[in-house]
Amino acid sequence: MEVIYEDNHIIIVNKQSGEIVQGDKTGDTPLCELVKAHIKQRYNKPGNVFLGVPHRLDRPVSGLVVFARTSKCLTRLNDMFRTGQVHKTYWAIVGKRPATDEGELRHWIVRNEKQNKSYAHDKQKPGAKEAILRYKLIGCSERYCLLEIQLLTGRHHQIRCQLAAMGCPIRGDLKYGAPRSNPDGSISLLARRIEFQHPVSKQAVKLDAPLPEGDSLWRVLCEKSNN
Repeated sequence: MEVIYEDNHIIIVNKQSGEIVQGDKTGDTPLCELVKAHIKQRYNKPGNVFLGVPHRLDRPVSGLVVFARTSKCLTRLNDMFRTGQVHKTYWAIVGKRPATDEGELRHWIVRNEKQNKSYAHDKQKPGAKEAILRYKLIGCSERYCLLEIQLLTGRHHQIRCQLAAMGCPIRGDLKYGAPRSNPDGSISLLARRIEFQHPVSKQAVKLDAPLPEGDSLWRVLCEKSNN
């Protein structure tokens, strides 16, 4: 487990693809339990360790995950995520260049819980939620493109679903139309950057996740970008 930032109120870690943030039916040890164990050991805390989860990443996604170390901080972070005060930047590798190098995507997303999949529609549907993101092309190789994405809403599988609807499914994302899987089972989506005002100290926090190891394509495309 790689800790990127830590203080008395917040801990931010770099999630690896394949890790789950919270426990699910698989029974695999979730990242939140690893973080609790880290806090307990580092600070020699007796009894149970509190850890709040204000936001999550899909299992095959890597990058920055924020946890709250106190209930007071969790309440504030929940409000900040809900009201868009936490700015999240994602990087995605896609196998097709978008029709335009920069743009905004607006869809109405319907979640199918049985399939654990979301569907994007151009018009409002019963039970649909509006989804908005902005993307920008920041690097290209002969076969792949690197997109930078700003989320303006937070919907289930939003980036995966909307990029697929644009005709640019994320590399390795078989669920949303990628032609083949990645060797390690990941999808090429990275929670690259997070920016917010610390809910307690009020200081600016801006952090970048390291590029995923073991996949040289990230570095190849990053070298071709200005980011």
